[in-house]
Amino acid sequence: MTAWTADELDEIEETEELDIASFRPDGTTRPPVTIWVVRVDDGVYVRSAYGPENGWFRRALASGAGHVSVGSIEKDVTFEEPVADAGRIDAAYHTKYDEHGPEIVGTVVGAQAATVTVRLVPRDQHPTKPGSFPEETPR
Repeated sequence: MTAWTADELDEIEETEELDIASFRPDGTTRPPVTIWVVRVDDGVYVRSAYGPENGWFRRALASGAGHVSVGSIEKDVTFEEPVADAGRIDAAYHTKYDEHGPEIVGTVVGAQAATVTVRLVPRDQHPTKPGSFPEETPR
């Protein structure tokens, strides 16, 4: 695993949205979905605004890896859960997105949102390389 660079973290913090796509078992990417993204310290987090049944979220957990595009950044990532610091992640969402109104921000903060949080961790290799793709499990 690699880490986000300071420049990447700054760009993620300044960019409104990111495109996220999980990998299929053959290593190709599914169509991307545009979602909000926050940074907390050196971590990058996304949440499913529509709960655990949201398609992108289910596929991300099943595949365990995917690709994100945010600003000028293109990265293969691992999707990790569960995460700590739910309160700090809530605060980051409020800081970045409160201008959109409480009804919209309310979909990505609070106890329910903490259960659908994914940490994005940069990957060293694309899953089509031998031994680099996690087994897909049905959800």
